[in-house]
Amino acid sequence: MNTTEIFKCKQCGDCCKGFGGTFVTEKEIEKIAARVHTDTQTFVEKYCQISGGKALLAQDKDQYCIFWDGRCSIHPVKPRMCKNWPFLKSVLVDINNWHIMASLCPGIRTDVPDSTIKACVTQELSKNS
Repeated sequence: MNTTEIFKCKQCGDCCKGFGGTFVTEKEIEKIAARVHTDTQTFVEKYCQISGGKALLAQDKDQYCIFWDGRCSIHPVKPRMCKNWPFLKSVLVDINNWHIMASLCPGIRTDVPDSTIKACVTQELSKNS
């Protein structure tokens, strides 16, 4: 079974909403700042929150990512965490994370064996590292 059989994005934006936020690296900050035509310092001040000393993309009052407007407005330069969704390392740490994410994301299948999910996540993570 391949990854497209256990996850098919519905473009609903549910993964762009909720507590926790999306951490961004310096390189991601540079790319996104260029996309929104600002410098990195202004970008962090205007579009990020700081948590644990790290920058994460801010959320609007509706709790969606500040760059969600019915679609991802920074899609070509979106952070790795967003690109990898839902194939995250946390799933390999605890398979229950897949099932928790599935309760929030209509594109995630849970009617497959956990071993298949782990194999697909491992495969995707190896592509994106």
